[in-house]
Amino acid sequence: MKERSKFSSKIGFVFVAAGSSVGLGNLWRFPYLAAKYGGGSFLVVYLLLAVTFGFTLLVTETAIGRKTGKSCIVAYRDLDKRFAFNGYLTAIIPMLIFPYYTVINGWVLKYFVLFMNNDLASAASDGYFGSFISNAYEPLIWFLVCVLLIAFVILAGVENGIEKISKILMPLLLVLMMVVCGYICTRPGASEGMRYYLVPHFEHFSAKTVLAAMGQLFYSLSLAMGIMITYGSYLKKESHLEDSITQIEIFDTLVAFLSGLMIIPCVFAFSNGDHSALTAGPSLMFITLPKAFAQMGPGRLIGAGFFLLVFFAAITSSIALMEAVASCFMDAFHVSRKKATLLTLAYAVPLGGVISLGYGPLSDVTIAGMQLLDFTDFLSNSILMPIVAIVTCIFVGYVLKPKVIIDEIEQDGHVFKRKKMFSFILRYIAPWLMLAVLLTSIAQAHGWIVL
Repeated sequence: MKERSKFSSKIGFVFVAAGSSVGLGNLWRFPYLAAKYGGGSFLVVYLLLAVTFGFTLLVTETAIGRKTGKSCIVAYRDLDKRFAFNGYLTAIIPMLIFPYYTVINGWVLKYFVLFMNNDLASAASDGYFGSFISNAYEPLIWFLVCVLLIAFVILAGVENGIEKISKILMPLLLVLMMVVCGYICTRPGASEGMRYYLVPHFEHFSAKTVLAAMGQLFYSLSLAMGIMITYGSYLKKESHLEDSITQIEIFDTLVAFLSGLMIIPCVFAFSNGDHSALTAGPSLMFITLPKAFAQMGPGRLIGAGFFLLVFFAAITSSIALMEAVASCFMDAFHVSRKKATLLTLAYAVPLGGVISLGYGPLSDVTIAGMQLLDFTDFLSNSILMPIVAIVTCIFVGYVLKPKVIIDEIEQDGHVFKRKKMFSFILRYIAPWLMLAVLLTSIAQAHGWIVL
């Protein structure tokens, strides 16, 4: 049997795993949640959850992957046949997310091209975004460009494709963020946005703040998607897993923090006193921010730089999603990387194509009252991911036992410094937090509560 591919270095794994975590969730969802739930108080809650709950699940999934040397679809079966079903559930998640996430990649790429062509008037005009996504063909074309680009990276393999591109894009992403951030934070009026973002507003703090931070963390760190199990299976045994996970969390949290420091002051400085757009969700990126960039002197460069960094973040996440799916096909059907990539494209292109038309020719097609993209997002992120995480915590915490994960981490004389915290959170905290996220998502979908 062909030996499984491996990352060439620890830093390669960190950049690749950070690339999977750093995505659209960091760059638009984090800022609007921080703005909505008390600025600095949201940041504190998010940070506390990241170093406890987030760390625990990241360690668990990565260790499962490294221990078994397999993707999620086989890893759970190899550890205990009774929990093989969780591997299949996990595999479904990236299969659902990859097509619609790549559709959004196409939207981002389109806006980057707009700013590069100095077409600020179109990007900033009312109704442009709506008319673009409802177009019969254009969103489909941009989707196809992105999906083929991602497939090319996957075909190149772990070391020569995924690792190499991540080593280039992740540092570039950080540099671009700092440049755009530095410019925006020095604009008149931006200091008010910085205070709003960084100073805790405890009058806005509630259980909803914790639930929102929990949901964001879950979404941001690529948990329960099979990605970290897949990447863990490519990690060499001598790598210090705990240190690597800590570095991934630092990188991911830094990008999320910088995105808030970039977007919230930008809205304050260029919204003419109307800050309601901060809680507008996806329209913040594609409607509000282009209007703000159009008012800046170097708006073309800042806008192009912003959408380029968003594209970098989105493309590395899409690469991780496609790799998780392709790896499952390789393990399940014992096929080559090339055939697994083609199998992934065979389902993802038609599904993504249909989803890309969901705001245009297929806008009348809804499921449970949701557009196709929104329903796929709800099913994968709000239902399946919490269920997979709950089952994983129960499996590792009570059936497999935390010692199996601890022993995997403490190979080659490595010390697992946070093993007591890890065991406690895995068994007694994480399952209940995940259950709260699941029930909250269902209640939100039915309109029983509003977050």
